[in-house]
Amino acid sequence: MRYCGVPSLTAVQQLVNLKISPISKGAGSVRLGKLTWRFTAQPDPLSRAYSVLIEYQQGKFPQVYVLNPDLGALADGRKLPHVYQESPPQLCLYLPGTGEWSPSKRISETIVPWTFLWLWYFEEWLVSSVWNGGGLHPLPGPNTHRRPRGRLRLSAPKPQGEDSHSPHSLS
Repeated sequence: MRYCGVPSLTAVQQLVNLKISPISKGAGSVRLGKLTWRFTAQPDPLSRAYSVLIEYQQGKFPQVYVLNPDLGALADGRKLPHVYQESPPQLCLYLPGTGEWSPSKRISETIVPWTFLWLWYFEEWLVSSVWNGGGLHPLPGPNTHRRPRGRLRLSAPKPQGEDSHSPHSLS
């Protein structure tokens, strides 16, 4: 499969990259084009260690779950921030369809570091109740990764009454 002209990495290539990466030390396998990888993530030296599972069906989007500790218990009844599902917690690490991640990119150089970063922001959220990790959710649910229709709006809409014939206007 090709993504924007760049060849996709196979599940086996992703597995090899995970095995040689110093930050994703763990264990995994590939069966029928599906990669499963388990590793321990500790966002900083004072943080707790998290058991993480990455599942990747070749040509699709990786799914990342925190298996241990129980994030829901750590949240003490609060709704978990920035997840696709709460049990088990499936992390929302990027906006699908925007090119942040594609099958041609290494999971070990994208998804794994983003997992560490998500966990760092999660630990901050546990203390402050404010999610500072940013991000948007495209659609609810774990299997609804679709390309957004049209262009993403990167700037705020113009306030009503603003002159539409400004020097930056195309009309």
